[in-house]
Amino acid sequence: MRGFETGQTVVRRDVHRAGRVWGELALRVVAGTGEALVTVCAPGAKARWSELYARARAEGDRSLRTEAFEAMATGEWELAAGMWQAADLLLWKPPTSWISINAFFVLDGDGRRLRNWYVNFEHPTCRTDAGFDPLDLIVDLVVAPDLTRWEWKDEDEYAHLRRLGIVSDTEHHAVDAARGEVLAMLTDPSGVFAQAERWAAWRWEPAWPTPRLPRPVAAARRVAPEGG
Repeated sequence: MRGFETGQTVVRRDVHRAGRVWGELALRVVAGTGEALVTVCAPGAKARWSELYARARAEGDRSLRTEAFEAMATGEWELAAGMWQAADLLLWKPPTSWISINAFFVLDGDGRRLRNWYVNFEHPTCRTDAGFDPLDLIVDLVVAPDLTRWEWKDEDEYAHLRRLGIVSDTEHHAVDAARGEVLAMLTDPSGVFAQAERWAAWRWEPAWPTPRLPRPVAAARRVAPEGG
């Protein structure tokens, strides 16, 4: 499969083990190496999400998120059009890792500043011609811009996903191992965090238009980790 070119539009799709797309977001490629695919998203980028999850994002209603996860457990949901409205997002996805590392940038006077780092715990990448297909497992680690403080986020929802069977025992053990790896990366900065100052100075390329989603395509076939 060919590599992606800088500036190219790619699609991150969260794909359930049944093969159904749970959500997708248009991104632009910053760099692609054997270590990681680095992409970026800006406010206005097109997305599609589970209808309940999209409503939860729009209304800030966590009870709708719970309903959305229960729908995920049944394998029955519909996608709704959405739009990325948060800060600029810079995303590193190592292909075999159970994490992605994200940096959020917000407006600050006439420029932008790094608001925080954000570690998603998720499936390793299943690469496609259009982009890459992980699956967000909900629990996250929010990290201060200077890497001196961090806190866990959405532990309650992660526990609910485990009860629903969305996160198997095998996946849970992989997430636990990834937690330890990330904390080690922060304690003695390595990987992306070893280049934190460089990436904190990153800015969106003015010549790049906001990325748009292509027509929906079938999800890549996924073999989910076993366990229960």
